[in-house]
Amino acid sequence: MDLITVLLAEDHQVVREGIRSLLEREADIKVVAEASTGRQAVQLTRKLRPSVVVMDIAMPLLNGLEATRKIQKAVPDTKVLILSAHSDDAYVEQAALIGATGFLLKQTSSNILTNAIRQVRQANIFCSQPLVKHLYSSKPLARRGRFRNKANHLSSREVELLRLVAEGKSNKQVAAELGVSFKTVDKQRQNLMAKLNIHDVASLTRYAVSAGIIETRSM
Repeated sequence: MDLITVLLAEDHQVVREGIRSLLEREADIKVVAEASTGRQAVQLTRKLRPSVVVMDIAMPLLNGLEATRKIQKAVPDTKVLILSAHSDDAYVEQAALIGATGFLLKQTSSNILTNAIRQVRQANIFCSQPLVKHLYSSKPLARRGRFRNKANHLSSREVELLRLVAEGKSNKQVAAELGVSFKTVDKQRQNLMAKLNIHDVASLTRYAVSAGIIETRSM
């Protein structure tokens, strides 16, 4: 039997425990590690090279989509299955653009989750039924102008800064989390707003949600 090794990347411990409990019932699936931040997910994937990463989108210290981008670059043989509470077009489109093999809604059944893991392990695209139309449309969302992937022009540090600011963190809190000075954060924040042509935190937060950098529940 070909064993499928899985890394669970989810910031809520109770959710991770629930998913692990479900997967441990399957003879061909083994959870080899858990990550509570996006940065940790990337580090563990590089080290363990699991078959599949089950990735939440709203992760601290690197959101799930940016973590997926890094994983696909560093360990292309590992498949990523995005697990999200939201079915917004932007999330689905960006997940496809960065190379995720599957996209599931969190309210999915355990049978669908295990089937999705098996399918993406074989490099087969798997998507929750309500989202299929987004991935198989004859006119992709990006071409129709319904999603502008501006976040692709941001560095990893800028994405992290955007997430923290959008979550309501003060410059002092951001500086502590990123390990830089208050003045550095203030300057980087000004540069980020200028780059995005956004000049208030409320608009910055709306942009972060639309770009898939944070989910609504993180606000």
